[in-house]
Amino acid sequence: MPITGNARVAGVMGWPISHSLSPKLHNHWLSVMDIDGLYVPLAVRPDDAVDAIAMAGRLGFRGLNVTVPHKQTALAVVDNADELATRIGAVNTIVFDEEGASVGTNTDGYGFIENISQRQSGWDFTKGPAVVLGAGGAARAIVVALMEAGAPEIRVCNRTHVRANDLVSDLARPGHAEAVLNAVLWEERDDALAGAALLVNTTSLGMVGKEPLDIRLDALPEFACVNDIVYAPLETRLLRAAYHRGNPTVDGIGMLLHQARPGFEAWFGQVPEVDNVLRLHVLAGTQE
Repeated sequence: MPITGNARVAGVMGWPISHSLSPKLHNHWLSVMDIDGLYVPLAVRPDDAVDAIAMAGRLGFRGLNVTVPHKQTALAVVDNADELATRIGAVNTIVFDEEGASVGTNTDGYGFIENISQRQSGWDFTKGPAVVLGAGGAARAIVVALMEAGAPEIRVCNRTHVRANDLVSDLARPGHAEAVLNAVLWEERDDALAGAALLVNTTSLGMVGKEPLDIRLDALPEFACVNDIVYAPLETRLLRAAYHRGNPTVDGIGMLLHQARPGFEAWFGQVPEVDNVLRLHVLAGTQE
């Protein structure tokens, strides 16, 4: 559909932003659904983030995705942040109303749960402990999502142990969930896998251009699902090792695809699907 003066506009804000696959993703949906709309990348320097968020609403944007390094800034400056974004401590999705007022939420945890559920149909998050490697923003969103999904125990393991402790202390508050949260020393990551039903890598280890993730899977039960949120490469060394020992595995591209769905629905008024056509289309962008 040609873009008209009535087009709905949304975008993704980050610094840098040229690596983002979100424009490829959202514009594919807009094309398939024949929607008069556009999704654009916005390279915004950190010092300009506050003004840029406010200006986007005034310029008629329907919404924004927010990526590194602006997620915490977005939480502080939106007119309203929902309870989920406040718990996680970051906003990745903003919706503007007709007057330009902003509501912020975080869909990373939603994307994580939907990705596992789609790739491992019927996966039961309550079946045993989860081990989460990393303690950054993605880890926080995933820990909250696992708590909400009923994981009985979550073991958080990070190279800087104080960050794992901080995450656990911040999220393990009365009334949040029944899950037991524990911070595990990085040196004890291999042993932490004993009895686990789910292993999730949220660190950059194993990503193209980064150090490999050094972890032994010997203690991990064969029924445990292994997920790496890295998607470049799509099959990380962790996923390859898990697959060869018989564990079910889930790659990281689906989390990106699914976390985009709530924002697209809010901005453009239609519910998008994550299917294999979309998956292949977006994955082509990782090789361009």
